[in-house]
Amino acid sequence: MPQSWLQRFRDSRREPDNEVESITLSPSFTSDEDDFGRGEALPGKWWRPSGLIANIRYMWSTSLPFRTTLIAVVLTTATVVIVAIVMGNTIARDLDASRTNQALQEADHAVSSAQATFDQGLETDELAITALRKEALDAAIARAPNASGYAFYRAESSSAGSAALQDIASADVPPGLVSDAMRTALQEDPGTVVYQSVALEREDGRVEPGLVVGSTVSVPSAGTYELYLVYSMQPSQDTLDFVQRTLTISMAILVLMVGAIVGGIMRAVIRPIRVAARTSRRLASGHLEERIPERGNDDIGTLARSFNDMADNLQRQIEQLEDLSKVQQRFVSDVSHELRTPLTTIRLAAGIVYTRKDDLDPTVARSAELLQDQIARFELLLADLLEISRYDAGAVQLLRKPNDLTHLAEDVIETMTQVAAEQGEALILRATSASIEAEFDERRVNRVVRNLVANAIEHGEGKPIVVSVDANATAVAISVRDYGVGMTDEQQSQVFSRFWRADPSRKRTMGGSGLGLAISQEDAQLHNGRLELWSVPELGSNFRLTLPRHVDEQIVSSPLPLVPEDAGAHTYTADASEGLVNPFDDQGMETQPIDLPMLGDLGEGRWEYRAETDPDTGGFPIDSSGAKPAKGEEK
Repeated sequence: MPQSWLQRFRDSRREPDNEVESITLSPSFTSDEDDFGRGEALPGKWWRPSGLIANIRYMWSTSLPFRTTLIAVVLTTATVVIVAIVMGNTIARDLDASRTNQALQEADHAVSSAQATFDQGLETDELAITALRKEALDAAIARAPNASGYAFYRAESSSAGSAALQDIASADVPPGLVSDAMRTALQEDPGTVVYQSVALEREDGRVEPGLVVGSTVSVPSAGTYELYLVYSMQPSQDTLDFVQRTLTISMAILVLMVGAIVGGIMRAVIRPIRVAARTSRRLASGHLEERIPERGNDDIGTLARSFNDMADNLQRQIEQLEDLSKVQQRFVSDVSHELRTPLTTIRLAAGIVYTRKDDLDPTVARSAELLQDQIARFELLLADLLEISRYDAGAVQLLRKPNDLTHLAEDVIETMTQVAAEQGEALILRATSASIEAEFDERRVNRVVRNLVANAIEHGEGKPIVVSVDANATAVAISVRDYGVGMTDEQQSQVFSRFWRADPSRKRTMGGSGLGLAISQEDAQLHNGRLELWSVPELGSNFRLTLPRHVDEQIVSSPLPLVPEDAGAHTYTADASEGLVNPFDDQGMETQPIDLPMLGDLGEGRWEYRAETDPDTGGFPIDSSGAKPAKGEEK
């Protein structure tokens, strides 16, 4: 039983039952860039920076959960980093202030103890004062248990006494640890306590943060001296490092937890959406029975029910359209077949009348001519209807074999030359090779090219028509370029529709049913090729047919551009390098002499085709650059 176009569409798009969801980037036929096999694969080697960035970009553009999770992780990371910086700085300031205040309090108590010890002594000789200094320093160190060292220096502004004490310092206080600036500040204001942060270098080479606290004491009989206590700030630094490590680890765990939580939530939310997307794809591919599982009464459940209701209505309407399409196809097929018998009888009877038209009255003879023409036109229409019914029934078979596309183009031009001449149009063949072979059905491709040339003659406005043939490693192509009325974007979208005509009121010189381009499109797709169109109003059109050179061969690119090289030109201009051949003349035509196009010399080795009469020959120029003569004819 013949299948309808809808059933064939469903069967061709049907997917296997054990479908595995995957991402497939298949080559596509792209007319804008003339690229038939360009596609991108998922970038590899993710561990490299370039590969990682490419994969992130790919996932960003294709995965909503990844994009949402990444945004959440980035925002959370930025937030915790800001919080960590603020908290770290606050804790560092608090620890430093606390440790500094503790050191200042201890230093104050230590200085007070040392001063009290010095005040109790009445010694005047140097040895006694030295012993008294040792006792005072011991008392000061006892009151400052956290101090790691001390220094005892004579103040430069102190007046000389009866005895003088040497400067001393503990082993942990190297010379120069107490800066001159600190000593100067203390000498300018002896009654105050000064402190300064320093770096303490230990015996093992480690450098620790430290604090030097200085004050003055008065030694009887010796004058004023400076007492400095050195504190190590390493415990506070260790505490700060521990806090920072804890914050870093905690916030890293927090970021990971946020990413995992958001990813899990998005996965749970996106799963029914993916089910809906997969179901819609299968529904679009012809599985009209596919439905989304309905669970719950939430928004997702409402979406599933609404989608299923839409699918039910769509299935009912498509089935109705399918039934109607079957009835329509059966009607067209039956009518086309039933009309062949009476049409044959009418054609035979009309042929008998037509052969005797010279013996008839002129009015009756003219009627016989019109009858003969309309019967021929009706036969063409009937043949087109039968061909369309074969496509709808899926009963079309290709007879592929090696053929010469250049010879095919020459044959079409030869049969259409007289029709083009009646319209004052030149047919120009441009072929890069005398023989371009490919495997195709010669009858169907010949019909496609003939339809394109006839369409160009119909709308060429008396300007030349250029037929170009070329080939590459994987494809052959033929284009038909005219410089006529052209088409708008809306007209281009309908040009391959059945029974559609750009201007129904336009005078038709070659008849036609509006099925020629539709059949041509079907023939091209049957060859796994493509028939495409470029057109601009008032600048003409260019139809391009691209076919694979061999059966089941993937087309990489078309050898001819879809947008012609002279896009925007109002007529065809030839260069001397194209090697124009001798033009046809009107002596071999079975018509009266007519006005034919001629070549107008533009200078600098260029000619323009003009719709004017050649006063010498009335010639009809045809450019067959690189093409060999047609069979049985020498050009």
